[in-house]
Amino acid sequence: MSHNKIARKLQNLQSSAIRELLKHSKMDGVISLGGGIPDPDLFDLEGLQIAMDNVLTHTWRDAFQYGLSEGSPELRDAICKLMRERAISCEIDDIVVTSGSQQSLDILARALINPGDVVVVERPTYLAALQVLQLAEANLMSVGTDGEGMIVDELEALLKTTPVKAVYIVPTFGNPGGVTLTEQRRKQLVALSHRYDFVIIEDDPYGEINFTDKTFIPLRALAAEMGNSDNVIYTSTFSKILAPGARVGWLAVPGWLKRAVVNLKQATDLHTSSLSQSLTYHYLNSGRLAGQIALIREAYKQKCLVLSQHLQNELGDHLTFHQPMGGMFLWAKFRDERNTTQWLQKTLNNGVVYVPGEFFYCDEPDHSTLRMSYVSTSEENLKEAVMRLKSALN
Repeated sequence: MSHNKIARKLQNLQSSAIRELLKHSKMDGVISLGGGIPDPDLFDLEGLQIAMDNVLTHTWRDAFQYGLSEGSPELRDAICKLMRERAISCEIDDIVVTSGSQQSLDILARALINPGDVVVVERPTYLAALQVLQLAEANLMSVGTDGEGMIVDELEALLKTTPVKAVYIVPTFGNPGGVTLTEQRRKQLVALSHRYDFVIIEDDPYGEINFTDKTFIPLRALAAEMGNSDNVIYTSTFSKILAPGARVGWLAVPGWLKRAVVNLKQATDLHTSSLSQSLTYHYLNSGRLAGQIALIREAYKQKCLVLSQHLQNELGDHLTFHQPMGGMFLWAKFRDERNTTQWLQKTLNNGVVYVPGEFFYCDEPDHSTLRMSYVSTSEENLKEAVMRLKSALN
């Protein structure tokens, strides 16, 4: 009976399917294509060590002390420099440091959404964003995606009949779909947000993991060009490019939202770990991040190629997928409408795990889809994983 004591909105909250699967991926002999976990062998241990020495030698008083809810001014200044490299102009006052993108999403959901407000997501979309939006009691609606990202025309049709509060999107190397929104659609989306006055939550954890020599302009930068900066909120993180255990991310918020976000941050955890912030600041100050990003890009690009080539060669008759231009995920769909949640039991017995696609939908799930992450598995094991998937077909 005690579950009645738990808040109603929590009673239906799904435990993340990925967390459950990670238990399996720790089993001996299992090759995991499951969690989107960076390759720890690529962490810049030397650089992190130098940064930590600097913390302990020079800034230890601040690093072990309470700090500002919006984050340390030094780190926010360094983040602004990083944002300018991404074509986004910003001031220190626009930035709030968070405990990773996940906290950014949680704070935004609570700052923006009243129960029943319509929030539009992609089909499929990031699982943990669905959890946050469901907790905020949003009325979730979805629009489709294809090889060019969110189908913005579908959104436009929805806007004609439905008042929308916010659109949540991972436009560059998305999770789970691995697709990138085209420039034409980016402009269309920003223009729609201006015309219909809804907020865009632009989640950009993967933008630096670019396998091409193209640049993909953030929605936030396009919004500034189009005079719509007030409607685009940008969030990013150091988790995929430095170290996820540090839990350092950030929000770039318009002026009208700043106070609400800082007040919520204060109520949530006072501030992001001073120690993590100081470590991140000294790392950025060392000038090593660009080299670290180049290393990650090259390694992940190779792994992505190995996985996609083997899938094409061994399973091309059975499934289709879009070739990622960056990021950490490859999204595939079976031609024969195979239920990938049921099939997982068989592949587990064969020693390989992935994430069934149905968990990434707020409605109309496609049961024949699956998400594979290639980043934390060796190239040899990626090849072996494909062979194990193939033998589980029979």
